Amino acid sequence: MYTYHSLKELFDLADKAECSPGIIACRAEAEESGKSCEEVWNRMKKTIPVFRNAIRQGLSDTGKSASGLVGGDASRLYHGKMRFLSPICQRAASYALATAESNAKMHRVVACPTAGACGILPAVIAAVSEEENSGEEDITRALFTAGAVGRIVAEKASIAGAVGGCQAECGTACGMAAAAAVDLIGGTTEEMGHAFALAVKNILGLVCDPVGGLVEVPCVKRNAFHAVHALTSVEMVMSGIRSVIPPDEVIEALNDVGRRLPVELRETSLAGLAMTATGRRINKRLEECARKV
Repeated sequence: MYTYHSLKELFDLADKAECSPGIIACRAEAEESGKSCEEVWNRMKKTIPVFRNAIRQGLSDTGKSASGLVGGDASRLYHGKMRFLSPICQRAASYALATAESNAKMHRVVACPTAGACGILPAVIAAVSEEENSGEEDITRALFTAGAVGRIVAEKASIAGAVGGCQAECGTACGMAAAAAVDLIGGTTEEMGHAFALAVKNILGLVCDPVGGLVEVPCVKRNAFHAVHALTSVEMVMSGIRSVIPPDEVIEALNDVGRRLPVELRETSLAGLAMTATGRRINKRLEECARKV
C-alpha cells in the first residue's frame, strides 16, 4: 500500500523504496484508480505540452484580457534587459506571467493546484528543466512529486483562496514548485521537504483580494514573484540551509492562519487591493460593462 497523509509519511515511503516521492505518488494513484502505473504516468505526462503551450501563448499573445486588466507583461519581462535577475529567474518569472495571462485570456492551462496559481509550478518546472536539460520522464516524475505535496496540503489545510487566502493558492503552488525543482535536480527527500517549508512559511498570511472578483489583479503578477521565490528556496536548501520549522508543521500553520483570516480577505473582494480607490473604480467599470452585455 502506498498511503500517505503527511510529507513525512510520503518521504519515508520514498526513502524506504529508494525512489522519488513522485514514483510513490504515481503508484498510489494507480492503486486508488484501479489503473496501471503506466496509464497514470502517461496521463500526467500529457500535461507537459499543455503547460508549455500556455507559456508560448502567453508570451506571444500581447493583447489585453477581456477586462483590459492584464496582458503583454510576460513578453515585456521575457525580452527585457535584466539588471539583477539571473537568466533562469527571468525565464521562470516570464513563464509564470505568461501562463497566468493565458488563463486570464481563457487559454487552456494546467491548474496546479488552482487556476489562480497556475503559472508558478509550470514556470519553475519549465525553467529548471531547460537549465538541467531534463527529459519528459524526469519532468513527469517531478510533477508527481508536486502533486503529492499539493494533495497533502489540500488534505491538511486548503488550496482554495476562499478558504485560506492566497497563501493557500500561491503559497501551496510555490511549495509544490520548490519540492518539484529539488526532485528535478536530484535532491533528497529531506531537501524537498525543507524547500517546501522555506517557500511556504514566507508566504503565510498572504490575502486573497482579487480586484473586481477576477483572477487577474493582483493574481497574475503574484505568479511571477512566487516562481522566483520557489527558486530562492531551492538555492537556499541546496546551499545547506534548513527550515527550523518542519514542513508538516508549516502546513499546520498554513491551515491555522487561513482559518483566522477575516472572510473579507478570502476571495470576497471586500478588502485589500480590491477595496482601494482604484480597485473600486475598476469594479464599477466591470459591473457597468456586464450590465451592457
